[in-house]
Amino acid sequence: MMSGKEARRLARGLVSASHAAPAAVVTGLAAALAAALGSGPGTVALLTVAVGTGQLSVGWSNDWIDAARDVAVGRTDKPVVAGLLTARTLRDAAFGALAVCVVASLALGAAPGAAHLVAVAGAWAYNVRLKQTVWSWLPYALSFALLAVAVVLAAPGPRVPAGWAVAAAALLGVGAHVANTLPDLEDDAATGVRGLPHRLGRRASGVLTPALLVCAVAVVVAGPDGAPSRAAWVGGAAAAVLAAAAGVSTVARPHSRAPFGLGLGVAVVCVVLLGLATDDIAVVP
Repeated sequence: MMSGKEARRLARGLVSASHAAPAAVVTGLAAALAAALGSGPGTVALLTVAVGTGQLSVGWSNDWIDAARDVAVGRTDKPVVAGLLTARTLRDAAFGALAVCVVASLALGAAPGAAHLVAVAGAWAYNVRLKQTVWSWLPYALSFALLAVAVVLAAPGPRVPAGWAVAAAALLGVGAHVANTLPDLEDDAATGVRGLPHRLGRRASGVLTPALLVCAVAVVVAGPDGAPSRAAWVGGAAAAVLAAAAGVSTVARPHSRAPFGLGLGVAVVCVVLLGLATDDIAVVP
């Protein structure tokens, strides 16, 4: 039987490997947008389970698949390297979370369930192979866009997501990818990971991060019908400042994870603005 100390160590390892902060933000934003679109408590709860377990499966599979590379470069911030748990434990946890994700996603309905499961599959494809290629950005664009699609399709009524809202989600996803990769460029390259940010280099990727985020903000502000509201202008300006700060941070502190956190802040503001424009982001075909 596992001792209390061993159980606490295992729990710490699972939380660390889950990439808890971004997983919680993505799950919370999906739930908040679902509520804003008029989904009932049951649907919001089911969506939260589906997205949350999907995020857990992605985080745990990432650290499981990368365990050997993390050991090779001495990433002591990773739970496997720190001895908190084994790669096999992460593998089992990832597949367990994925099983719950599949059931919860399909319970939302065929269309939203399929959209969400393809989004999760895209993230797994990134972990397994695509992160090492020039196409590393594609799973982020696809998965963020499809998450927005799933949330709208799960909402009441025969509505589909507006194209501009899907485009904004995709831009946020790619911006998050570049920002998340920057602190580990050298360690990744040393173990054969050569995604798009690695090929562009730190300077170009540092410029690309805020550019993508600002483009996403511009789409969210300009996308709804009619002139942007005062709230849209204020929120857009705040998000643009966060995006610019992410760009400055990549130059001032190359190995900092602040740009990724600031990118999540941009995503939060954008989702708030989307929540204020539900009639425009979910439309009758």
